[in-house]
Amino acid sequence: MAVAAFPIQPSERLVRELDWNLLRTFIVLAESRSVTEAAQKLRLAQPSVSTALKRLEDRLGRKLIDRSPGRYALTRAGELLYREAVDIQGSIFRLTTLMREVTDEVQGHVKIAVASHVICPVFDEALAEFHARHPKATLSIDVDTSREAIAAVNARSASFAICLVKERNPKLEYRRLYREFFGLFCGPPHPLFGQQGLTRADLAGHASVSFETDRLHDVLKPVTLMRAEAELGERVVGTSSHLEEVRRMIIAGLGIGPLPVHVAQRDVDAGLLWHLPPYDKMPEIDVHVVWNPRAKLNRAEESMLGELLGRIEATPIEARTYI
Repeated sequence: MAVAAFPIQPSERLVRELDWNLLRTFIVLAESRSVTEAAQKLRLAQPSVSTALKRLEDRLGRKLIDRSPGRYALTRAGELLYREAVDIQGSIFRLTTLMREVTDEVQGHVKIAVASHVICPVFDEALAEFHARHPKATLSIDVDTSREAIAAVNARSASFAICLVKERNPKLEYRRLYREFFGLFCGPPHPLFGQQGLTRADLAGHASVSFETDRLHDVLKPVTLMRAEAELGERVVGTSSHLEEVRRMIIAGLGIGPLPVHVAQRDVDAGLLWHLPPYDKMPEIDVHVVWNPRAKLNRAEESMLGELLGRIEATPIEARTYI
């Protein structure tokens, strides 16, 4: 007697036929500002990435990214798919952790995504204590932009992040790690270097360098306002998302630029930077620890995050404020 064949439902067909690599490519596309940028991140040719997007859209029967002239944005279907794909990616990333925990409950790897300007004794002390307690655990620190660091936490590819926060994602948890103050600095080639008794008016019209997030609508808005009040030239001659490169441009004399005061102090003492006005009412910026409560952490990750959060709780904010 022949067995009746039941038709395959669309959802079952999608599960059978959907290629995970297409979803992985789409996540990068969704977190980029263009197909070209996504291709660079993936280290693939742009036509290959465009083809992958087309295959995914054909498979789902939905347009996922609006790429009309002058526009690059997720469609409603694209937004829904991105949220689900991030969760899927997070689960895949955690598989290695789960398999290791079956046979090894005391060892584990901690991956921290850190913004480039993080200098914080509380964090350093937590690292030292973590290693002393768990010498067999391993740890890696990736330096990213704050946006990339938060994306890694959301995707559960990083244990937690230490970075600036523009807008809070309700699915993530945040704890202020420390507060820093930004000042304006110049390097030895600059005409204001070494001059005493300067006022804010002396900075007017000079060229400047800064961070890519130094914009009125972004996370360093207070720094943008400080530059505006100093009446620096409207043209920013150099930008970077990494503090080290902003520092490099300032020291090289490209222009006046902002840096966290406590980070720049060593260079000031060494004669590489000169602190310019204003010297009071400098903009304050908070740096946060960000983690994903939905992520299943291994024991090493739980210990490292717990150690850091415990030190934050035990240390008054005044002692975590660096000037």
